[in-house]
Amino acid sequence: MVRDEVIEWFSKADKDIEEAKFLFDNNRTLEHVALFLHQTAEKYLKGFLIHKGWKLEKTHDLVKLIQTAINYDQSLQIYIPLMQSMSDYYIESRYPVGYLVKYTKNEIGKAIKDTYAFISFIRNLIN
Repeated sequence: MVRDEVIEWFSKADKDIEEAKFLFDNNRTLEHVALFLHQTAEKYLKGFLIHKGWKLEKTHDLVKLIQTAINYDQSLQIYIPLMQSMSDYYIESRYPVGYLVKYTKNEIGKAIKDTYAFISFIRNLIN
């Protein structure tokens, strides 16, 4: 059932944001916090899209996912900048990228706050 699948995507994403917040609050590596934020946004976008009838696609590209989601609901356009800023978190936090990755506490703190707002926005769209 689609509803159960969406609930499962959101549940996993909620664990990711909780982990991100825990790591951040305990001064852990910001790259790890960034990875969990990326995963949260990705899972919420995929859950939203599945709710709309989208066939699951294996991608980690937040910009592609938000652009697809906008096809279903134009109000999501306000989250393009957030998805653009977090898009590289997945690769940068997992693999050598050939440049120094240096996140600031302020940047990641803002991303956490913005991700919580994004979660609330998606949940309101579905309910």
